[in-house]
Amino acid sequence: MEKGRIIQGRGGLYTVRDEAGQGFVLRAKNKFRRANITPLVGDNVDFTPGRGEEHGWIEEIHPRRSYCLRPPVANITQLVITLAPEPVPDLLLVDKLLVFSFHQRIEPVLAVNKADLDPDMPGEIEQAYRGAGVKTLALSAQTGDGLEGLRRAMAGHITCFAGQSGVGKSTLIAALTGEDLETGEISQRIRRGRQTTRHISLIEKKGLQVLDTPGFSLLDLPEEMPPEDLRQDYPDFAHFAHQCRFAPCLHDREPGCAVDQAAREGKIDTGRLERYRQLLSQAQDNWRERYD
Repeated sequence: MEKGRIIQGRGGLYTVRDEAGQGFVLRAKNKFRRANITPLVGDNVDFTPGRGEEHGWIEEIHPRRSYCLRPPVANITQLVITLAPEPVPDLLLVDKLLVFSFHQRIEPVLAVNKADLDPDMPGEIEQAYRGAGVKTLALSAQTGDGLEGLRRAMAGHITCFAGQSGVGKSTLIAALTGEDLETGEISQRIRRGRQTTRHISLIEKKGLQVLDTPGFSLLDLPEEMPPEDLRQDYPDFAHFAHQCRFAPCLHDREPGCAVDQAAREGKIDTGRLERYRQLLSQAQDNWRERYD
């Protein structure tokens, strides 16, 4: 058997690249279907190559470092959460993506693309998320500004770009890797992006490993997450949480909540706390309805 990584999957066929860079088209053995396991792009696998026109077989899937169901990808080590002045940033989505990153122990990076359209935006984003310990980069895929800093941050990672449609994820990937990806324009009528990426693929170019993925704009909280676990994925709250009057404190306007007090004093971004409470409400609803 040989070792490789799944770089694309379509219609029950999986493209696997071996350690020498050669690609093979394979099928998954029936044992995975019986075990309710679906091979994912990013999976490290053992495989048997096919002979002649025959497809080979995926024999084993190695344990996953990280896992996402929607979009279905595995072994991400870095998530580049991409924003832009247009479309208007969806910071609730940014916070969901950060929860996903911290929950899966994936390193997040905030990338403000099209920063030339609003030079103040990168600083505002950096200020809002500084307490969470997340790096913020100002970029322009069109001018090339900031791309070398992003390239350095991506070195050694399997990186996935995530964010709203229209923020320029595919354009950034193309600028970094030279891969010619389909890109979309901002709809002038609704001022938000059109989704252009349709299939998940792992691009390995210019020393980078990048997953081009649709679907992260639809990310939701894990349905089985206990509501009290959500606060653990907010490192900007941790410095103050031990001072709360009650334990556990959900930081949802309880008396003596030190996180709430820190937000009032400007030590935590107030919008971040407000959005946390929105996500907490969603987590509580999911938890109540988990057996329905």
